Amino acid sequence: MLSPFILYYKLLGKLEITFHHRLGGGGSYFPFYYSCVPLGRRNGAVTHIKIQNTGDYYDLYGGEKFATLAELVQYYMEHHGQLKEKNGDVIELKYPLNCADPTSERWFHGHLSGREAEKLLTEKGKNGSFLVRESQSHPGDFVLSVRTGDDKTDSSDGKPKVTHVMIRCQHDLKYDVGGGEKFDSLTDLVEHYKKNPMVETLGTVLQLKQPLNTTRINAAEIESRVRELSKLAEATDKVKQGFWEEFETLQQQECKLLYSRKEGQRAENKNKNRYKNILPFDHTRVVLNDGDGSEAGSDYINANLIMVVTDIMPELESKCNSTKPKKSYIATQGCLQNTISDFWRMVFQENSRVIVMTTKEVERGKSKCVKYWPDMSALKEYGIMRVRNVKETSAHDYILRELKLSKVGQGNTERTVWQYHFRAWPDHGVPTDPGGVLDFLEEVNLKQESILEAGPIVVHCSAGIGRTGTFIVIDILIDVIREKGVDCDIDVPKSIQMVRSQRSGMVQTEAQYRFIYMAVQHYIETLQRRIEEEQKSKIKGREYTNIKYSLSDLTGGDQLQSPLPPCTPSPTPNCTEMREDSSRVYENVGLMQQQKSYR
Repeated sequence: MLSPFILYYKLLGKLEITFHHRLGGGGSYFPFYYSCVPLGRRNGAVTHIKIQNTGDYYDLYGGEKFATLAELVQYYMEHHGQLKEKNGDVIELKYPLNCADPTSERWFHGHLSGREAEKLLTEKGKNGSFLVRESQSHPGDFVLSVRTGDDKTDSSDGKPKVTHVMIRCQHDLKYDVGGGEKFDSLTDLVEHYKKNPMVETLGTVLQLKQPLNTTRINAAEIESRVRELSKLAEATDKVKQGFWEEFETLQQQECKLLYSRKEGQRAENKNKNRYKNILPFDHTRVVLNDGDGSEAGSDYINANLIMVVTDIMPELESKCNSTKPKKSYIATQGCLQNTISDFWRMVFQENSRVIVMTTKEVERGKSKCVKYWPDMSALKEYGIMRVRNVKETSAHDYILRELKLSKVGQGNTERTVWQYHFRAWPDHGVPTDPGGVLDFLEEVNLKQESILEAGPIVVHCSAGIGRTGTFIVIDILIDVIREKGVDCDIDVPKSIQMVRSQRSGMVQTEAQYRFIYMAVQHYIETLQRRIEEEQKSKIKGREYTNIKYSLSDLTGGDQLQSPLPPCTPSPTPNCTEMREDSSRVYENVGLMQQQKSYR
């Protein structure tokens, strides 16, 4: 959510402390504003490079010129070898080491363009909806974007009017809107103007009625977001907020995911569904290919293939040049007695080697999943499939079963399937400690990654949507953080929407929704503590240098080992988009009439 350069130029006196505490791997850097400097780490050292803002463009006192600081940083990240010290050493900018948000308020949307803000306010807001974002043309400053009513703009596009107000962050770290009263924080400023509306020069009153909250967060700041979501509602007419409010908003989006489920509704398939109304979407259902074509329903199982859909969530797309196949899952219901054979046919067909079972066979006196595996050391046939239980190992929270799966009469088809049976999920609610689930998922992933060309991980509970969705979403988010680092953006509701677009109802309760946040927070806190301890001994000092430019595409410099080395950051808007956005004029308000306005 953050742009990588916010506020550091105003905190120069605290810079070294911040750097030592946030701790990056080799090639991490702080970009700065005006005559301050970005930091690049090589071999544990720190390199400083000055950035110049002439008033017309940004540059490094020579070389390429850029309209925005974001474009400059992005260019030198993508063109390795363009920055070199006098001795010829290449300075690499690999990924940003971000600072903290200026506020944990959910109305702060971070690095959002004016056009994107208008789209959000138009589509999801109403009269008086507002948000605060970073200024793209003036890093370090902010913008208050307000939907001012349903009166139309001067253009003929028929869209409601959105007004943008520049919020200046002064060098004394006070905030104002171009004059008048100054405030110690963005929160104080917003609260003041909620009670004392600003007035545009044309007379329109800017009423800040309700915030348009963001769900996207910088992963490293998840503790602040969890704290914000955990707050009790102050208004007497609002019983709940935070997690409940966010989850209810997500629930209201379900009507947009009414995909066809005709196969599960067919008469011949109804007895294969554990719950008559929990059915697989047709477009993602697992189709069994080895059935008898003359037998209706022989290709059916209540299961859906779940993948990371980058069209829905491009921020989850891998930025690494990896040949590793994309991870996928199969979300399915707990077996019924008459679907065990279908289950093993699916596992065999999809070459799945890891099964995650997140329920007990019976909970609260009700059957949740029939036993679909044989006893220890036994062999059993389920239709055309044969399963042999080779070994069972009990761990703290789960049982690991090593199973041999083959087709009857085809001994050369035997392969090993590992079933991870998680038994620590309580009959009511969610686990109190997410650490056990994270340790469990770590073991699951180690096994999956150790098997060449393994198919999707099969995950099931009873209905195949509640705990199943919770485990899958946690795993997806942890994978993103592992690959891109703790300073990446994550969006829990959007991740859930993504998996819900492939199987309905994934993540069923507010408690499960909250548990996802808690699990990600636990993972990041544990990771940060470990990285801090590993890096403390590696920081060796600073080095101020001049640079020279090279047209050769060189790479070099030893890289500190870190489990958080994202290959590249999320891309910034292209030059044309940035210039078009920054060239649009602000609506001046109140005391800002005499101030120069920017976009």
